Amino acid sequence: MITIAMAEDHQMLIDGVKSFFEYDDEIQIIGTVNNGEDLVKLVSLKQPKLVITDIRMPRMDGINATKHIKKQFPHIRVLALTMFDQPDAIKQMLDAGASGYLLKNSGIKMLSKAIVTVANGETFFDPNVAFNFMNSYIDENVTIGKSEKVILSNREKEILQLIAEGKTSKEISEALFIAKTTVDTHRKNMIRKLKLTNGNELVKYAIDKKYSF
Repeated sequence: MITIAMAEDHQMLIDGVKSFFEYDDEIQIIGTVNNGEDLVKLVSLKQPKLVITDIRMPRMDGINATKHIKKQFPHIRVLALTMFDQPDAIKQMLDAGASGYLLKNSGIKMLSKAIVTVANGETFFDPNVAFNFMNSYIDENVTIGKSEKVILSNREKEILQLIAEGKTSKEISEALFIAKTTVDTHRKNMIRKLKLTNGNELVKYAIDKKYSF
C-alpha cells in the first residue's frame, strides 16, 4: 500500500484526487493539508510513504517543506504537483529532494503512474517539462510520462461529462433527448476508443477528465 500525504491550497483539487483514489487497493490518501507548514507537521505525525506537494502555498512553499521533510525523513519520497514549468522551479524542487515533477494539467491517470513510479524508488517527469530540461539536469534513469490523445466526438464528450456527474444511461438519454440505446452505444464506442475494458473504467476515466488539473 502506498500511503500519501498531500499539500495543495486548492481544496477542489484535493477533493478530486481523493475521490479518484477512494477505492484504490494500492494507493491511500492518509492526510491532506493546504499549506507547507501543516504538511511538515502531517508528515511527522503520520510518516507516509509518499508526499505530493504543490510549490506555491501559504505559510511555507513546497520547496522549503520538501527540504524539511527530506532532512527529517530521507526515506520518504516527494512528488511535486504544480503549474510551474520553468527550469528554475524544477531544479529547486529537485535540489530540495523531490523525486518526481508533474504538471497539474496532466490528469489523474498520469498522477497515478507518477505515484507508483516514485514510490518504487524511481524518478518520474511530466513529458511537458522533461525534454526542455533533459540535457541540463535529468539523467537517463527516469520515467517520462506519455501523452496519449484520443479524439472523442462532441456527443461523446457530453455523455462523458454526464457520466462523471454520476448519471445513468437513462438519465443521460433524458437530458440529451436521445434514446437510451444510443447512449449505450456511445458508451461502448468510448470504451473501445479509450482502450478500456469495462464500464467501471469508463466512469473512472470520466471522473479523471472532470477533475483535470
